Amino acid sequence: MKAAVPIRVKGNCLDNETRCVHYHTDLDIVAIKFKCCQTYYPCFKCHAEDADHFPQQWKKEELKTKAILCGACKAELTIQQYFKCNYTCPFCSASFNPGCQNHNYLYFEIEN
Repeated sequence: MKAAVPIRVKGNCLDNETRCVHYHTDLDIVAIKFKCCQTYYPCFKCHAEDADHFPQQWKKEELKTKAILCGACKAELTIQQYFKCNYTCPFCSASFNPGCQNHNYLYFEIEN
């Protein structure tokens, strides 16, 4: 569901769909809320360049936390919704980059 108040995404964004200088294909339309600062960034590199602290992972117990922003429709997804969505926004059907799963360990406490 789209947020009532526009959500600010920090970092070096290239457009209003959360693409950034590091990741900017048609499918790079997800921003992640970083647990450490409760701030949305397009990627871990944007966070590293902008924030004055190290990131923290979301814990397994926090899967129901809204921490993913669809850049297409601006809906916030819970971590659980994101993990189960098969790289498609459950609200607008926009496609997400499946390659983002390669970085999940940076954002989320996951099983190996």
